[in-house]
Amino acid sequence: MSWAGPEDIYLSTSLASYLDKKLLVLLRDGRKLMGTLRSFDQFANAVLEGACERVIVGDLYCDIPLGLYVIRGENVVLIGELDLEKEELPPNMTRVSSTEIKRAQKAEREATDLKGTMRKRMEFLDLD
Repeated sequence: MSWAGPEDIYLSTSLASYLDKKLLVLLRDGRKLMGTLRSFDQFANAVLEGACERVIVGDLYCDIPLGLYVIRGENVVLIGELDLEKEELPPNMTRVSSTEIKRAQKAEREATDLKGTMRKRMEFLDLD
């Protein structure tokens, strides 16, 4: 049986291999943050430098700058390294301002709410 030595630290599941690299962090509430990992601790609390929140609605997206950002570890669902040489988004995506993306989010939320209320009104039909 072989044991991992100090030279194998980058093969471990530790966040140490992601230090000073650009990451995508998916949070429990569905937000997607991007930034450079500067620090972390044993609870997966992390500090991102140059962080921004990527908001995507349909074919629209916006990167909202956040600056230096501290993330509580219990809110992290997924952490992945971004490949800086590859294109981040498909070519059909359109970058818009933060006010436009908020307007699109609101319209999407209202459409979802309307769909839910219509479904509740139609439950009595029992179409199943």
